[in-house]
Amino acid sequence: MKVHFLGTAAFEGIPSLFCHCDTCKQSRRLGGKNIRTRTSVLIDQVLKVDFPPDTYYHFLRDGIDLDQVQDLLLTHSHSDHLYAEDLVIRAKGYAQYDESRQIHIYGHDLPIRSCKELLESEQHHYQMHRILLFETIQTQTAVVTPLLASHAPNETCLVYFIEKDGKAILYGHDSGWFPNSTWDWLKGKKLDLAILECTTGNAARCSGHMNVEDVLGTRDWLMEQDVMKANGKVVVTHFSHNAHLLHDDLVQIFEPNDVIVAYDGMQIDF
Repeated sequence: MKVHFLGTAAFEGIPSLFCHCDTCKQSRRLGGKNIRTRTSVLIDQVLKVDFPPDTYYHFLRDGIDLDQVQDLLLTHSHSDHLYAEDLVIRAKGYAQYDESRQIHIYGHDLPIRSCKELLESEQHHYQMHRILLFETIQTQTAVVTPLLASHAPNETCLVYFIEKDGKAILYGHDSGWFPNSTWDWLKGKKLDLAILECTTGNAARCSGHMNVEDVLGTRDWLMEQDVMKANGKVVVTHFSHNAHLLHDDLVQIFEPNDVIVAYDGMQIDF
């Protein structure tokens, strides 16, 4: 299985628009892995998680063919994870594509409603599915279970357990420390890859995002509960400039703890 990290930043991106903090200044100067766009991953070119406003740039930068995507999983409706306006570009009159192929979109109430409202007047080739917590579904490309995140007080936000070709991924953000129901569901499962977030860096724990302590605590729990396979990998992503950690700073924190720091365009095979 191949996981392609298209973007690795939180809402603001790095460097952030309008910002003159030292982190943004240094990221502009250093470039490379310090430049981060809004978070999304592409799995085996056919399954995409989230549709941020930087999707068009990802398409250009990495030469991906979005018409190969068969399934789109949405974690929640925040604009850095769902810029639904660009989905209209795959409607009649805007693009030429293989009309025999539908993209299936999966999410909870708010993101699905946003997509339907924007696309209701268009001729398009999407199928939309409202999914329920902890109910496993078979998509076109994978077996997927939506789990409860701890993120936004006014919306049901999801993380995902994705099974494909005999491998299993936990896609674990946006979320702070997981709710008990999610920890309980994970017991007895086997993971090849856990993708976690570290939006807040070394700041104190908050309810909606993970910090360094939470990432390492989650890794420890997965290992202690024998959920993570012996050769499993942990990758951390979704970074904010407000954490004031450049790529090398993050590597110094996480690599000694066997956690891989994602960067834009990174691909891993497992």
